[in-house]
Amino acid sequence: MSELPFSEAADRNREPILDALRDVAAPGDRVVEIGSGTGQHAVHLAPALEAVWQPTELPGQLESIEAWRAMAGTAAVLPALELDVTGGWPEGPYDGAFSANTAHIMPWESVLAMLAGVARVLRRQGWFALYGPFNEDGAFTSDGNARLDAWARERWPGAGLRNLEAVGSAAADAGLAPAGVQRLPANNLLLLFRVGP
Repeated sequence: MSELPFSEAADRNREPILDALRDVAAPGDRVVEIGSGTGQHAVHLAPALEAVWQPTELPGQLESIEAWRAMAGTAAVLPALELDVTGGWPEGPYDGAFSANTAHIMPWESVLAMLAGVARVLRRQGWFALYGPFNEDGAFTSDGNARLDAWARERWPGAGLRNLEAVGSAAADAGLAPAGVQRLPANNLLLLFRVGP
């Protein structure tokens, strides 16, 4: 495992995310993950939730996911697919969608594209869980989140922590109804949405 690409954040937050998703996902759900990163979440969450998990990542960035998938040896995680949220989405319908720590590292236009894409590929009443740091009432919720925002803005054009209210409004415009907000460790939130009213 030490030879595989490793995200300390994914290792730390995988259990709180799993606990939160147990209330949302049903055994057998087909789930698409947007921005699977190293692949650590996929190989941990899919078997535990008894889900069929479709990891995705930007073109040219699938190698780590495939390495983790091979190490895990689970049929619950499908071969990774290339996905740029602005186009080329996999064919649905999916029962659920999940994305962790993506909204603050992509431009706002891509956040809108992600929400619209999720709404298109989910079945009616399908669920979307978006995990990460968010501002509330236009303010940072911790000094750590303020530092993370500055780091993201320096690294990626148009990046930065998103306001919870703006994400909710954009999700509604895309056809995703609010289904709850769960507060998780390290000042992170899990935003839950459903397709349709």
